[in-house]
Amino acid sequence: MTTPGEVERTLRAELRGEVDFGAAARALVTMDASNYRRVPLGVVTPRDADDVAAALRVCADAGVPVVPRGGGTSIAGQATGVGVVLDLTRHMNALLSVDPAARTAVVQPGLVLDRLRDAVRPYGLTFGPDPSTHSRCTLGGMIGNNACGAHSVAWGTTADNVTALAVTTYAGAAHRIAAGWDGAPAGLRELVGAHLGLLRTGMPPAFSRRISGYGGLDALLPERGVRLAQAFCGSEGTLGVVTEAVVRLVELPPAPALAVLGYVDESAAADAAAGLLPYGPLTVEGMAEDLLGAAAGGAAAGAGGAAGEAGRAVGLPRGRAWLFVEMPDEGGARAVARGADALDTLVVTDAARQRALWRIREDAAGTATRTPDGRMAWPGWEDCAVPPARLGAYLRDFRALLAAHGLRGTPYGHFGEGCVHVRIDFDLASASGVARFRAFSEELADLVVAHGGSLSGEHGDGQARAELLPKMYGPDMIRLFGAYKDVWDPAGGMNPGTLVRPARLDENLRFEVLPATPFAREVARCVGVAKCRTTEAGGPGVMCPSYRATGEEQHSTRGRARLLHEMLAGEIVTGGWRSPEVAEALDLCLGCKGCLSDCPVGVDMASYKSEFLHHHWAGRIRPLAHYTLGGLPGWLRLIARLRAAGAVNAAARHLPVPLPGLARERALPHLAKRPFTRGPGEGLPGRASGAGPGAGPEPGPQGAGGPGPGAGPVVTLWPDTFTEYLAPEVGRAALLVLRAAGLDVTVPRGGGRICCGLTYLSTGRLDRARKVLRRTLDTLGEVPGAVTVLEPSCAAALRTDLPALLPDDPRAARLAAAVRTVAETLEEYAPTWRPPRLDRPLVGQTHCHQHAVLGDAADRRLRERAGLVGEPAGGCCGLAGNFGFEPGHHEVSVACAEEQLLPSLRAAPPGALVQADGFSCRTQIAQLGGVRARHLVELLAEGLTDRGTQEASRAAPDTRS
Repeated sequence: MTTPGEVERTLRAELRGEVDFGAAARALVTMDASNYRRVPLGVVTPRDADDVAAALRVCADAGVPVVPRGGGTSIAGQATGVGVVLDLTRHMNALLSVDPAARTAVVQPGLVLDRLRDAVRPYGLTFGPDPSTHSRCTLGGMIGNNACGAHSVAWGTTADNVTALAVTTYAGAAHRIAAGWDGAPAGLRELVGAHLGLLRTGMPPAFSRRISGYGGLDALLPERGVRLAQAFCGSEGTLGVVTEAVVRLVELPPAPALAVLGYVDESAAADAAAGLLPYGPLTVEGMAEDLLGAAAGGAAAGAGGAAGEAGRAVGLPRGRAWLFVEMPDEGGARAVARGADALDTLVVTDAARQRALWRIREDAAGTATRTPDGRMAWPGWEDCAVPPARLGAYLRDFRALLAAHGLRGTPYGHFGEGCVHVRIDFDLASASGVARFRAFSEELADLVVAHGGSLSGEHGDGQARAELLPKMYGPDMIRLFGAYKDVWDPAGGMNPGTLVRPARLDENLRFEVLPATPFAREVARCVGVAKCRTTEAGGPGVMCPSYRATGEEQHSTRGRARLLHEMLAGEIVTGGWRSPEVAEALDLCLGCKGCLSDCPVGVDMASYKSEFLHHHWAGRIRPLAHYTLGGLPGWLRLIARLRAAGAVNAAARHLPVPLPGLARERALPHLAKRPFTRGPGEGLPGRASGAGPGAGPEPGPQGAGGPGPGAGPVVTLWPDTFTEYLAPEVGRAALLVLRAAGLDVTVPRGGGRICCGLTYLSTGRLDRARKVLRRTLDTLGEVPGAVTVLEPSCAAALRTDLPALLPDDPRAARLAAAVRTVAETLEEYAPTWRPPRLDRPLVGQTHCHQHAVLGDAADRRLRERAGLVGEPAGGCCGLAGNFGFEPGHHEVSVACAEEQLLPSLRAAPPGALVQADGFSCRTQIAQLGGVRARHLVELLAEGLTDRGTQEASRAAPDTRS
């Protein structure tokens, strides 16, 4: 019998692409976006079709199964396997040619859909099928699942848009198939000829979303043109590997318009959908109010005058359910709005507003991963479809079935084609929960078939539904499916256990290998939809900067979550918390927290990294950076106490080598000679009574920052480590701005003993972080008013990490609830204050923690009132606290900055102001961009000073003779 080691060695000898049978490579592909987990022998990344053929020959000779894999976003388990996984995304990802006149393109299987769409858009063309994972799903995966997406109403499924395929089978034989019998494997024509009657009468009623099983097998009928390529689509990697495809392109409407129709409830919307098809829509999408969840600010209040509060909160018309009907032009959209029997309608022609509304629907893939009460919901019955005329009745029965099993889910989907997406709060970790999952699955399959539907409407059956296909097709057709596979794959090596002779739907569940711990439950949140694998730059999103810099799966949020999953399982990754594989993957995690906001399920990899590092280095000498950078507050406090800032600055300028544990490419930031809370005269300027920009300090009875007479609302200005020791000018500017707004500002005493614990968190020194936070709470006592925090990373740590680390201390929750940014403080406590008009263009960087945890809506409004035009860059600056100063990170740090930040600085208009509220962002801008960035309060303070000077000049008497 051939051993895995022998297979690996033979593959290495035969292939030019990479062969990796290591623990990390295997762990990264044990799962897709489904509930299932299978452990492979190894991973092969072929460079071309010859490599694919060689890999298939080697595996066939050794009797090792093969699973082709694209983006790994399949939700039914078909992209997992126990043999060799072929990763087709790394090398075989090219757009080979485009023929605009013929409206075709030749693509490799690893090409991401959005790359194809971007390339053909200048010709006014697109690829019609557009699943919600369009930014990371691949054409090969779409062919394997016969993917559809929102616009299949107009442009059909992937099978409808594939004209020819190059396919390599398990033994390495090459086939080129299109229409007709040319290229067919031996015996296929005879098999079809012997079963013409069954193919004509034994299939379920045909409708556009009959995707389950080999549902396109009747495309081989002579009256349908013997469309071999179309029949191959939807085979889920069970017949062979697609190495090249010729796809059909469609014309993009130049000015599509969107009609949004509001209905009393979901049933009314579903019943109405089929009646809109005669208008010729490009898409008819549906969702109900429960999908909006917290984004809408609560549930709607009924269908009358107060109806649709949830919808109106996000810009939808009145109603408790909505249809999004896209038409080729405005006239068509208005005709739909007039003709629809809807409660309320909205026609949108502006492209930006259309995108904003579509984002609500597209984000449903993430919203639906949680029930309205916050429980996790899982795939498994993600895309059943029924004929559109049956959709309303089916949804009513479906909701009743959910209730009968005590389950909850939030349906939405392609109502124009009767396809419903839903994730359900199954308990897949206990025996009783798994039993309920099976019972529900069997009953739901019966329900779908009773309505004339398909168990899968676009995502494939995989392991989730293949066992139930006999309910839909009957025994004779199931036997024909088996024979069809055997003609293509007589040895049964292609993705066994999928579609034909399938595994049970309740085995290989990914949750069963995890321990029953809170951390394991957190790691299991990652459902694998791979939004973190998006490579497009631009926009406010942050996740996942390290993946976009390296392109390696292990540096994506999903990849790291998978490695942690396998670490906890202990089957492949066997080192536990000391695992070198996990440590390597997490090393390039910037701790940006972008995944907390941008991941559909809110994976918080920065917190997972802290937990891992806490255990990984327990009882051991840590890396020097954990002591130098991780202990930064303590070192800065000591330097200040010794009054040694000048000496340290001089030494940093003249040292021939970097400090131990720091990157040699980085210059150390300049230390302030005096900390913020030790201003001139060793005393912080106190409160000023309603002071404006020209008011002098007025120390109060509480010492530094004590109250003055006749003061306005009280707020507390947090002396974070960065402001205290590195950028006291930001603190002084904040005092000026807050007092100008009429606020009564207090700055706590503490001399550096007040700290959010951020640097200890980022290096995984959790016990030290807890100690520091308890000391902080003891030092602070009760704080008055809002706690205004200038450094976004410190504000984020106080708002989220503090209560998580000290859950039993009520003071932690109170302080977290009081945290505000400067803009939030001004908006809440000084709503009538008018900031100075700066009237300048603006560039810079939005801090990643502000994006992920705090939000920047108040900042945007404040900038607008100050006349600042433009937006700071999205993404991550790449310095990310200690990350960019640690050895081995400089290249990735620079790559992150080059994605959005540095190009925006180079393209800045003349006279633009550069804003960056985070100290790390300002440091990165200075070191890589060569310009000085300032905190928003510095810009406002400068405007206040200018305004005060101008007002004083206007008020001065004229002394001219």
